[in-house]
Amino acid sequence: MSEAIALPTRRDEDFRYADLAALEPLWPVAVETIAVAAGDSGNLALVLDGTEAVARELVIVLGDGASFDLRVLNAPGAYGRIAVQVELGKGAEFTLGAAQLAGGEQVVEIVTDVLHAQPDAVSRQVVRSVAGGKATANYLGKVRVAKGADGTDGEQSVRAMLLDRTATANARPELEIFADDVKCAHGCAVGELDANGLFYMAQRGLPPAEAKKLMLQAFVAEAFTGAPDEDRLLDAALAALGRLV
Repeated sequence: MSEAIALPTRRDEDFRYADLAALEPLWPVAVETIAVAAGDSGNLALVLDGTEAVARELVIVLGDGASFDLRVLNAPGAYGRIAVQVELGKGAEFTLGAAQLAGGEQVVEIVTDVLHAQPDAVSRQVVRSVAGGKATANYLGKVRVAKGADGTDGEQSVRAMLLDRTATANARPELEIFADDVKCAHGCAVGELDANGLFYMAQRGLPPAEAKKLMLQAFVAEAFTGAPDEDRLLDAALAALGRLV
């Protein structure tokens, strides 16, 4: 008989900010494995916009020269967690574009662990979060470059927008590099909607709610630029924003 997997605690770094009470009835989370053979490509779009709490865990393994494009809209009506582990072979390419939208007292989070196991692989992560009310939006992302994985090119762009002073955004982009000839960078910012931009739109007769929605739409759209089904993702994000703003 296999032993039950214990629910994580806040001592576990990947669950530091998680809503453990909401996660408990979903635990353990089934692992979904995606393997892309050498030279092949694949893509997946996850749209989480239902009313129930949800937790997904993906493991993506890319062979030499393979590529994978993952897009995520994390905007359920309750707790939402997406965990992604990626291993890149030689010359492989991985793209993540993710948007998180939360209101009320929700917690939404994306946790990534991207391993550059072989030389010359490329990874790009763009995460945009919007939180209002007393909601919390989390991003914990690690890029690891193994010894000998020279020529690695890894980048993380993480930004969060707070609609209310009572909302919270936690961001922890992290690099672990054990190779010499690499190009890795991460940027992180948490802020509020630009007051000057809102004033400019109001001066031109745009209602405040509509002005906020337009600015947030442009902000969130950055996560879906170039996606195979970009229009569908943007439509779903706009609908979720309509419930938030």
